[in-house]
Amino acid sequence: MAQTETKPAIRKGRKFDQVLEGARKVFLRDGFEGASVDDIAREAGVSKATLYSYFPDKKLLFLEVAKGECARQADEAGELLAGGAPPRDVLRFAGGRIVEFMSSDFGFGFFRICVAEGDRFPQLGTEFYQAGPLLLRNRLVSYLKCAVERGELVIEDFDLAADQFVELCKADIHARMIFGVTECCSARHIKRTVDGAVEMFLARYGVKG
Repeated sequence: MAQTETKPAIRKGRKFDQVLEGARKVFLRDGFEGASVDDIAREAGVSKATLYSYFPDKKLLFLEVAKGECARQADEAGELLAGGAPPRDVLRFAGGRIVEFMSSDFGFGFFRICVAEGDRFPQLGTEFYQAGPLLLRNRLVSYLKCAVERGELVIEDFDLAADQFVELCKADIHARMIFGVTECCSARHIKRTVDGAVEMFLARYGVKG
């Protein structure tokens, strides 16, 4: 009978956040494979022994950094999604945050690392998705349900509607980033894309007068 590999426990302590911030900088600069434990420890200002006491495996450290940043982004977006603001305002805010994170050095850097390491460490991408994109999607779904209850939107498939909005916000921008097209993420370009996503979403799911 095959044995399931047990995930090593992560121990938190006084220098835990310090280690995470140092690892964040090194992973983005050098990638998962290029990031050495020595460099991470040096950047964090801790000994290798201290680093290993928190994270016995580099994959765990990488995943913890990614999950923490994704959760923070989702929490910030969730503050407005949890309120009762009009759909146009909420969607414009949420769309802006989605694109800002996706196009940031951190967000895109970790996206590339997850893709590059996906074959060897498939759990990285799965847990990254669950900690970030899926968390934001679930909060968007909760807001859409409330908006429907208030009579502001008409939606039957909430999961599909949330997914469609996210993809509309990424239109052209994500592909340009992947293929290295310059000037893909100017403030004007992002605003144009998000505003278009909001208008198209409301044209499909808004209450007709």
